[in-house]
Amino acid sequence: MPQKISNTFQFIINTLAIALVITILLFAVFPEMRQNNVLWQAVFSGSEPERKPISYAKAVANAAPAVVNIYTEGFEIDQRFYNNKRAIQTLGSGVIVSDNGFILTAEHVVKNAELIWVALQDGRTFEAQLIGSDPYTDLAVLYVQSENLPVVPIDPNLTSQAGDLVLAIGNPYNLGQTITQGIVSATGRAGLSSNYADFIQMDAAINDGNSGGALVDSDGYLVGINSFNYASARRNNQAQGIFFAVPAKLALTILKKIAKNGRVVRGYLGLSGKETYVQTSADLMTPVGIIVTMVEPGGPADKAGIIPNDIILEIDGQAITGRTQTLDLIAETKPGTVLPVTIMRKGAQMSLKVTISELPSYTPAPSSP
Repeated sequence: MPQKISNTFQFIINTLAIALVITILLFAVFPEMRQNNVLWQAVFSGSEPERKPISYAKAVANAAPAVVNIYTEGFEIDQRFYNNKRAIQTLGSGVIVSDNGFILTAEHVVKNAELIWVALQDGRTFEAQLIGSDPYTDLAVLYVQSENLPVVPIDPNLTSQAGDLVLAIGNPYNLGQTITQGIVSATGRAGLSSNYADFIQMDAAINDGNSGGALVDSDGYLVGINSFNYASARRNNQAQGIFFAVPAKLALTILKKIAKNGRVVRGYLGLSGKETYVQTSADLMTPVGIIVTMVEPGGPADKAGIIPNDIILEIDGQAITGRTQTLDLIAETKPGTVLPVTIMRKGAQMSLKVTISELPSYTPAPSSP
């Protein structure tokens, strides 16, 4: 019996010795295993392990040089004093998105501006030219003529998701370039300023002067163009942590259109509607079209014979399943194009032809004095 116990202890000792040798060999062959191993550091290292705090300094270094300060001078009509003009100065931010001098910013930053100045982080300043703007998406395109311009990193395939970490870069209150951090709270927020922009909602703080600046991811790639603060957009609203940005993909699409035409040309149908559904199973409702709720007098839909309560089933052969899809389809259609539209009226299916017109200029509702 004692001999058996002795053999058992010997076996355990030999096994532990072999395991120790294997462990030491692994640590020797793979040094990265030693770096974060507490036991190795305690036994074999005389100093504490190197601290590696989480930092987004690399992302900021990649993106921040391309974020500019924007200063404008202009005039606005003061309705309180017999519609006299009064001088105004505005502050905002912008993002250099191409090395040939194009800058994206928020439309409300440069609205009514007669002079626009752009200040880079390296100390250079330029007078900028307004190429065009799009109030429907709160975007504007500026141009400066210079060489060696820093450009924000862009990934054309980047798609934001709720929970993504983001950094907002801008010049709040003219304090100088400032970084705020948060996450994407939601995507696809529609109808906030118009029906032509699905905003990114985030909780990275933006304040006066941040508008038009960059929203970037943890690698410094452009996620969006900062637009507005939910609370400041609504009088006496105390909301916190609700901010919005135009997605980068949409902003770059608008940039190309403005750079080409000086404005964004959208098709227009001249009606309002809402989705209508049919029940295809016990717990599933499937969209089957748009029920018309309003037709603009004299508009394209009115001239084609579309009336309220008609259900639009197809446009140009495409089945209609939602308002956003319909808006995008019409907006991307060249004005003057004749499209076949299939509708359902009082149970009978009909085909009409609609001549698409150009979307009228956007005029925001007048603010209270």
